[in-house]
Amino acid sequence: MTREREQLLREMGLGPVWKLRARPAAAVPPEDVAVPPPAAVAVPAPELAAVAATAAPVATMSWDELAATVAACRLCPLCEARKQAVLGVGDRNADWLFVGEGPGAEEDQRGEPFFGQAGKLLDNMLAAIGLKRGQDVYIANAVKCRPPENRTPTPEETATCRPYLERQIELIQPKLIVALGRPAAQTLLQSEVKIGAARGRLHDYRGIPLIVTYHPAYLLRTLLDKAKAWEDLCFMRRTMKTLKES
Repeated sequence: MTREREQLLREMGLGPVWKLRARPAAAVPPEDVAVPPPAAVAVPAPELAAVAATAAPVATMSWDELAATVAACRLCPLCEARKQAVLGVGDRNADWLFVGEGPGAEEDQRGEPFFGQAGKLLDNMLAAIGLKRGQDVYIANAVKCRPPENRTPTPEETATCRPYLERQIELIQPKLIVALGRPAAQTLLQSEVKIGAARGRLHDYRGIPLIVTYHPAYLLRTLLDKAKAWEDLCFMRRTMKTLKES
């Protein structure tokens, strides 16, 4: 390992290299393995119709209009338990857009995505490639309200929120999108995604290059995959360099 790589790994919170001391009592399923979600809450037909009716107006909204609409949104059951909707945070003219799954308890309280331990790891990952939250970086989520018990959002919930994310992307016009985890990747790519097969190559979101990697919360549970996340970060940095030179 070179000195430069070792330093970057430490900045990212990945050093020193771990050694597995004992097998955990219960194995954590990798992101590649589809885990059956909890029973989905059915979205009533009138609300699904409202989603379709709302998508077109959302596509022309300004940032202020979008923020107000998201804050008042009651189109799916996630609104019932939230403290507040979490639109996103960062530079609205950023070259980098990072998209996660949904707000957790602390994000729901603060109104900003990626706080707590997962947020700290994301900040370390950004620092490892010379980035900083809020500086040429925007962070958003596939859904804007916290799913109960931090469960995975249902397809109905991500479909309801997708017009908001799509409008954010149109307003930001990033050079590169990074999908953090399967729910974000599947929302953006509109297809079934396995992280192991999807990472390490460029995907396309309406003409914008997109890279798939692990969610920081998953990396906190699965230490051995942090080395793969480091490879993804290097790939992101090379890709952005090429995009800026072209």
